[in-house]
Amino acid sequence: MRETPTWRIPVGIIGLFIGIMVYAIVIARYAPDIIGSWSGLAQTIVYLVLGLIWLLPLKRFLIWMETGSWSAPDASTPESDRS
Repeated sequence: MRETPTWRIPVGIIGLFIGIMVYAIVIARYAPDIIGSWSGLAQTIVYLVLGLIWLLPLKRFLIWMETGSWSAPDASTPESDRS
């Protein structure tokens, strides 16, 4: 466990917040124009997919916030060697 905070965590939180807000605004602005005439079931499915799709890059983003690397650290590397 890290004992000193890094700049990546607050920057990552702010970046994540801004990214989600931009994504939500884009979806709220353009999705109704595209799928507004579709059936309610089809719209529900599209909004469910769009509501969950932002989670796909989240794992790598959280790894970067914690380690500074975009991929998970090697499990064979001792904790004291990670930085």
